[in-house]
Amino acid sequence: MTPDQRLDQLSRDLLGVSYAALNDVQRSVIDLIAAEAPTGVNQALVSDDRGYWDRLADTVAAIGGSWAFIGGFSLCLLLWMGLNIGLKPLHLAFDPYPFIFLNLILSTLAAIQAPVIMMSQNRQAAKDRLSAEHDYVVNLRAELEIMRLHDKLDALRQQEMVEILRCNTETLEILKRRVETLSHGEREGPAA
Repeated sequence: MTPDQRLDQLSRDLLGVSYAALNDVQRSVIDLIAAEAPTGVNQALVSDDRGYWDRLADTVAAIGGSWAFIGGFSLCLLLWMGLNIGLKPLHLAFDPYPFIFLNLILSTLAAIQAPVIMMSQNRQAAKDRLSAEHDYVVNLRAELEIMRLHDKLDALRQQEMVEILRCNTETLEILKRRVETLSHGEREGPAA
């Protein structure tokens, strides 16, 4: 049997369709089963190929999405407003009420931070998709390997049943001959 025929047969046995009809993920699983190779970890999940800006975006997302950032930023806002309210009677306030400069800073921060966080989330979503695909490959392979084991156990059980039937048939034949021998001996009577 050629390797292509073996892949096709394995595909038909496990998935019920020809190897050519499988999608790429299913083919990779059949290839792994045929090669009896372990399922490796996708290198894209292990390697860190992010550039400087990608790492910066991930850091901004990690910091900007934390309670520490919310607490620290709230404290900065309160200090800013408190300082300007406190300095107003001395005519030294650099951003008096209604805090227009603070509004500009907050708007600029939000305008920059939101796309940076979205870039980080998009990169994480792509990594999650790769991880989900890897999990699917591992789970499909495990399910197919279990199916193969069931088939092997069923074949062994069938073979064992045939052997038991053969042994029982032989034993039955031996018993029939002995019964015949004994019944012939009784008909002739005891030897005098």
